[in-house]
Amino acid sequence: MTHYEPAIDVDALDAIDTHVHIEVDAHGHSSMPAELSEAASKYFSTSGPRPDLDSIAAYYRQRKTAAVVFTVDAETQLHHAPVDSADIAEGAARNNDILIPFGSVDPRRTDAVDRIHRLVEDSGVRGFKFHPTVQGFDPSDERYYPVYAAVQDAGVPALFHTGQTGIGAGMPGGYGFRLGLSNPMLLDGVAADFPTLQIIMAHPSVPWQDEALSVATHKHNTWIDLSGWSPKYFPAPLVRAANSYLRDRILFGSDFPLITPDRWIADAEKTELFKPEALPGIMKGNAVRLLGLRG
Repeated sequence: MTHYEPAIDVDALDAIDTHVHIEVDAHGHSSMPAELSEAASKYFSTSGPRPDLDSIAAYYRQRKTAAVVFTVDAETQLHHAPVDSADIAEGAARNNDILIPFGSVDPRRTDAVDRIHRLVEDSGVRGFKFHPTVQGFDPSDERYYPVYAAVQDAGVPALFHTGQTGIGAGMPGGYGFRLGLSNPMLLDGVAADFPTLQIIMAHPSVPWQDEALSVATHKHNTWIDLSGWSPKYFPAPLVRAANSYLRDRILFGSDFPLITPDRWIADAEKTELFKPEALPGIMKGNAVRLLGLRG
């Protein structure tokens, strides 16, 4: 098994996309059941392909943009095997000039902590992705504290989906998913009890944007990524925070392939939301610092 080590020329990059999904593996296996993928495509009004990892690397290399890549392991909730995080890390090692692998573990599995250790030690993953709604767990429940302790001890960030999700949207009962599990306020206690764990709250956290801003203002081990929404729809309080008091902890993210960095950047330029002094940090500098890419 190849251990990932980054070989990224930060100065040659235009940006770092902190939120890129690997939805299919080299054998065509999807990270979600087909009906969920189809519903998500309808929600995001996209019928685009789900490219494999090497194609994603080529796409981002062409754009001089590094990409944090991951899947979501929700096997307990979905009864569907995920894309293998170790395989993602191995693919990132082949493309270590442009890709940065995060792992994903199902926190409801009894061997979740062991899986975290193996992904860090054997595969070299640089963070972990959690999706409380899709994985079906309350992130504030202390039964999951050993999972967070393992991530904190590894010295890598934890990325949590927050806010509404397009996964399951429009399906009967929303596929049984519970949106309330992705309220960012549920992460406040986690940030308090794990003060050196760097927590990324993914997406504008609609309908709980004020909660996310409150947590980020109070807990300086929390960050916000701007993925999953076109900038033209960003809530005004988020834009104000990104341009001022939270500008050092705001991260560019697209949610590729459902939202492309091309679309995100074009919409951001059209709306002129971000101040020139805040934009370099949002697009690259803050992620360089968080991910330790300067050695």
